[in-house]
Amino acid sequence: MPKFNYVAMDAHGKETKGTLEVTSQNEAIGRVKEMGLFPTKIVETDKVKETGGKKGKPAAKAGGKKKKGGAGSINIKIPGLSGRVKSKVLTTFTRQLATLVDAGLPLLRGLRVLEKQEKNPTLKGIVAELALSIEGGSTFSEGLAQHPKVFNRLYVNMVKAGELGGVLEVVLARLSEFMEKAQKIKGKVIAAMFYPVAVLVVATAILLILMVKVVPSFKQVFEGMNMQLPAFTRLVLGISEMIKNNIAYTAIAVVAVVILFMLFVRTKFGRHVWDKFRLKMPVIGPVISKVAISRFTRTLGTLISSGVPILQALTIVKETAGNVVISNAVNSVHESVKEGETITAPLEASGVFPPMVISMVDVGEQTGALPEMLLKIADNYDEEVDNAVAAMTSLLEPIMIVFLAIIVGSIVIAMFLPLIEMMNSMGNDSGGKKGDD
Repeated sequence: MPKFNYVAMDAHGKETKGTLEVTSQNEAIGRVKEMGLFPTKIVETDKVKETGGKKGKPAAKAGGKKKKGGAGSINIKIPGLSGRVKSKVLTTFTRQLATLVDAGLPLLRGLRVLEKQEKNPTLKGIVAELALSIEGGSTFSEGLAQHPKVFNRLYVNMVKAGELGGVLEVVLARLSEFMEKAQKIKGKVIAAMFYPVAVLVVATAILLILMVKVVPSFKQVFEGMNMQLPAFTRLVLGISEMIKNNIAYTAIAVVAVVILFMLFVRTKFGRHVWDKFRLKMPVIGPVISKVAISRFTRTLGTLISSGVPILQALTIVKETAGNVVISNAVNSVHESVKEGETITAPLEASGVFPPMVISMVDVGEQTGALPEMLLKIADNYDEEVDNAVAAMTSLLEPIMIVFLAIIVGSIVIAMFLPLIEMMNSMGNDSGGKKGDD
């Protein structure tokens, strides 16, 4: 019976090595996982097996054994592939590749098939380059690492873990599922924000038209009436005249404010303030908070369950958190785990994560089922995001309608106040004359 040497990580990120006497590599992987460990490398002691064309053991090095710095390692660059690929296109590619590899197709052949049918020119060229890189002796993860604008560290490290553990098809399936769920959440948030943004754009356009075209027409009428205008009417007329006479300066001022804000949020202090404010914003804040927690737990759970060491997984999560406050909390977790402490203490100290999340992570740590517990939290918060988005939309709609009505109604009232006063004064004059008669 063959023997397999394994390298694995426990829940605290400590490395463990050993040897198992089993019939196959897949059985060795199962035995290591049964021990509560996360395999990072499993190799047969007698010989190095090529896994390029066998189902369940995709090629970790599809083009043969790679020799660092030698002729066996070839990195071929195709010009004009520096652009980005939309996440939806990349998700579809990952799902299709996972299906092909799981069906038993060698990795290299699968890439060639996807290259022929890919319509996106940037991704098509990148897939061609990946195939050439594998043919030259590089691993799939090394080929992906050559395109950091398209394949982030999370993608590359998960593929690398799948190669080392001989479960590339499983990792690709998990990765595609992760990307699909992230895309779904992002789509829901964008759809929910479309309505208020559209209303704001319409309100701004209406306000400009009223102030630049309509209100000045009323001003000419009021000048011929020879009467004292109400204070509110004079205020609106003054604002209208200022906007009309200084429209270029107004546009420059708005652009300057936007640029200053963008420069501010690029600073370390500004980004921290803005990200903290986003989490605390009324109505929108709860949605952003739930999305951030879902992203954190799903990313970490997916990485650990795919065999990525926990310290390396935490580093990747910190870089892909998308929020400085969450990123700082993850950094505290990283330092705690590095010192051999638990994950829950720094999570609780951050003040970002709800007690339910902390309790579930604590249970997962104690039972050795941390990846499963993290993914359960992510699934739960995906549902929470759905409910929060629905609540936000239902609350924002009447708020935006009332806002638009107040803006337009105030201008209309200001313009008609002098006419109402003039009609009242005419009525009083005619009534006085009748009384005299």
